[in-house]
Amino acid sequence: MMTRAWLILADILVLLFLLFSFVLFFLYQPEYIPPKQPTARQTLPPQIVSSQTDESNCSLPVLPEGNVTLSVLKELNVSREESEAALSLEEILQLSQEVSMQEYLERNTFQYVSLKARLKALDAQKGDRVFIRIFKEEALLEVWIETLQGYRHLKDYPICDYSGHLGPKLKEGDRQAPEGFYRVYPSQLNPHSRFHLAFNLGYPNAYDRAHHHTGSYLMVHGDCRSVGCYAMTDEKIEEIYGLVDAALKHGQPYVPVHIFPFRMEDEAMDAHTESRWYEFWMMLKEGYDYFEAEERPPLVEVQNGRYVIMETAD
Repeated sequence: MMTRAWLILADILVLLFLLFSFVLFFLYQPEYIPPKQPTARQTLPPQIVSSQTDESNCSLPVLPEGNVTLSVLKELNVSREESEAALSLEEILQLSQEVSMQEYLERNTFQYVSLKARLKALDAQKGDRVFIRIFKEEALLEVWIETLQGYRHLKDYPICDYSGHLGPKLKEGDRQAPEGFYRVYPSQLNPHSRFHLAFNLGYPNAYDRAHHHTGSYLMVHGDCRSVGCYAMTDEKIEEIYGLVDAALKHGQPYVPVHIFPFRMEDEAMDAHTESRWYEFWMMLKEGYDYFEAEERPPLVEVQNGRYVIMETAD
């Protein structure tokens, strides 16, 4: 009887030990640390790794093995699997860089090509009618020129400096660069400006005066300094001024200069619906849309304190 009691007690102790071990197992599970794997960068050949750390190549995307951009695949016109099987890593990297550079140059064609080359390509010359658009947010000045095929995109010039923020100029001294539709007449050119070369935008125009906006000497000029103007480098203003001056001397009555806060596509406008200037910008968008559709600058008048976009006479 005594032996049976000891056996039962032993069984109970074994069960308690197993239960205790089971509880400890779930409460204190050991953390699993996987073995360290080499990164994609570590698996690259030394010459590729060194090129990724070279600041001189930072503008060109360098891809890890097996990561081919969509632009490269499109250029190859093959699937990812096919391209990886057919090309070595070095070939993929080289082609990616070439495609990226080509895309970059296409986006900036009108900035980096010379004025002489663009005039020749369009069969145009200084003295032909010109039209200027300025985009604040992009800090960009576009020049369009009239050819036998209509107005063509001639050149883009990065704006070196402008002051203020998005929105129109309201009063003298607010250091705000204007927005709206302006005209440059021969009398507004200043070849002796202390800012190298300059032409006055004609601010305030009829719209500005109707809304009691004040200010004076709002210009596009050189010297890369601005207190309300659109400042260019001296090199850039020489080209722009020369085109405007030649067009006016060859009979263009005035050069229209349309100044927008940004490229006024629907998506961009939707992003600014809460702006205090939304209604004003919608007026500007009518002129922007006209040129985009007709590829010639509209005639812009002011009636009852509003810009009115009218069809250009042939």
